[in-house]
Amino acid sequence: MAADPPPRSRTRVVLADAAPRRGGSDRAGTDLTEQTPIGEALVKGLMRAQLALALRLALVVAAGLGTLPLLFAVAPAVGAFKVFGVHLPWVLLGLLSFPFLVGVGAAYVRWAERNEQDFAALIRRPER
Repeated sequence: MAADPPPRSRTRVVLADAAPRRGGSDRAGTDLTEQTPIGEALVKGLMRAQLALALRLALVVAAGLGTLPLLFAVAPAVGAFKVFGVHLPWVLLGLLSFPFLVGVGAAYVRWAERNEQDFAALIRRPER
């Protein structure tokens, strides 16, 4: 008869110790999801940037379209000028204002998305 091998000591495996530890690599993302003061400050910064962009472009629209009636009131000769048989104020305010507004809107969307991409890059950036 063969001798029984000596019993081995038991090894306890704990999965929590085997799992990789998360360092501070995603701290900004954690701050956002847990709504910490740092995450709140990051979101407020994005909101502030978006608001500043909107206000700047609103100022461009107000300056671009708001000064035209003032120009026509101050210089009636400019308002009397005709383009293709139509008075210039009608051409500028009734026809050319729409492409201007579409262009400003397209610029806003482009720059707002760039702000959001910069914010997302800031969140994904590993801490050094």
